[in-house]
Amino acid sequence: MADAALKAALIKGDFVLAPGVFELISAMIADRIGFPALYVTGYGTVASHMGLPDAGIATYSDMIGRIARIVERTNTPVIADADTGYGGLLNVRHTVQGYEQAGVSAIQLEDQEFPKKCGHTPNRRVVPLEDMVRKIEVAVDARRSDDFLIVARTDARTGLGLDEAIRRGRAFAAAGADVVFVESPESEAEMAQIVAEIDAPLFANMVNGGRTPLLSADRLKELGYAIAIHPAVGFLSMGAALRAAYADLKANGETSPAIDLHDFSEFNELLGFKDVWEFEKRFAQV
Repeated sequence: MADAALKAALIKGDFVLAPGVFELISAMIADRIGFPALYVTGYGTVASHMGLPDAGIATYSDMIGRIARIVERTNTPVIADADTGYGGLLNVRHTVQGYEQAGVSAIQLEDQEFPKKCGHTPNRRVVPLEDMVRKIEVAVDARRSDDFLIVARTDARTGLGLDEAIRRGRAFAAAGADVVFVESPESEAEMAQIVAEIDAPLFANMVNGGRTPLLSADRLKELGYAIAIHPAVGFLSMGAALRAAYADLKANGETSPAIDLHDFSEFNELLGFKDVWEFEKRFAQV
């Protein structure tokens, strides 16, 4: 079930900074750093699992097993991307119940048309406001515990303008969303306006290379945001590290001192080999 610590942090007014995780190594490393939450990024998870763009190709079935395993192997509250709910209202109910059963603490649902697209890429279109409000109402009704939070996202800013995005954010809060996520504001002034005009805990998406300015956690808290995710920091840093390491190996025929590698013994500990070795001492046939 959902970890009550995430809702408690929001009620207390603590700022929630969440790194993007996308498979088990990234999740387990981030878990040990001590963040108040982890964010399972759809972009990164689809890329890692399928090698495809975040363009509505992945299904509920593609995502739920990976998300459940991340929750199982970590101790930090998990916020998980669920795209549009993977279909109509019945799909939304099924998705909410599945994510909650998996132990997710907050589910993110968005108002894009299907197939959805990454929120910092062009040509996104949104469904009528009434349709998204109904999805939120279904999501609220479907959850078993109030500790399981509904994060409602609008992608209206890019195609329909900031005023429409704010109008939708207000409607999402009125429909019962616990957190409102206005995607892709294009300046700090726009972000401040969102905070001023929507009376709800607000969610900031800090995408390296995206449309929104990158602000520090302190500045976002000062503006009035409650949660900030950094979905791309994990997979972009991994991509850079792998490209450098593989190119170094190809050029030199071995790994040169120029490449910074994770300590192997510490990696064994991260994955739980210590437990395996202790088990073998007790039970393995010699």
